Amino acid sequence: MEEQEFVTYTVADQIATITLNRPEKRNALNAKVVTELKEAFARAAQDVEAKIIVLAAAGDAFCAGADLAYLQELQQNTYEENLADSNHLKELFYQIYTHPKVVIASIQGHAIAGGSGLAAVCDFSFTVPQAKFGYTEVRIGFIPAIVMVFLLRKIGEGKSKSLLLSGELIDAQKAKELGMVNEVVAAEQLEAEVYAFASKLAQKNSGQSMKATKQMIANVQAMSLEDGLNHAAEQNALARATEDCQKGIADFLSKQNK
Repeated sequence: MEEQEFVTYTVADQIATITLNRPEKRNALNAKVVTELKEAFARAAQDVEAKIIVLAAAGDAFCAGADLAYLQELQQNTYEENLADSNHLKELFYQIYTHPKVVIASIQGHAIAGGSGLAAVCDFSFTVPQAKFGYTEVRIGFIPAIVMVFLLRKIGEGKSKSLLLSGELIDAQKAKELGMVNEVVAAEQLEAEVYAFASKLAQKNSGQSMKATKQMIANVQAMSLEDGLNHAAEQNALARATEDCQKGIADFLSKQNK
């Protein structure tokens, strides 16, 4: 993959770190940033050295959402051109949400609008107490369309409405209470806490099992109860035949018998 302008990619200890690197624009999203993120996540999916992914950001803000200057330029576009651009962003969010590897957001600063959306599609989110979250689109005459789909799944309709319709910002602790993030940790401990958690997942869990479980979580919510259970039974049967499952059970029984 060619060197990127706004996104960096590194791997160490089975952890791929994808870093938004546009601090002078508060890591705001435009077409190029979205393209580079999609390329980085595609690379991580194929990277045999990476078992877990951390999404991080440089500078004071995690992500300020859409680049407003870029949005202003898009107002001159046709509907078809704007739809293509919207689909470009949609594909990034879907790519992260359905990614075969666990994605952890390391949120060192404010995550606003699309930035809150990025946090919501990650499987786990760690944030500093100082970070603010919120969907401010309605305050500029825009709508939180794509991020809404994932937020509703993550925290439910009532909580989502209070955020999406008010446009108000909330602090990190409130975001945790609502279920938007998993952990609030001191700024000086964020990197270490995220690394420790990512390392634990990489060392203790089966990558094959995490992939299958994550895919099921994404799929069964759209199924009826009966279809969901039938799908679950099929996946249960398939899992028993995997190398990871056979080895894991054998190792567990071996330890018990010692």
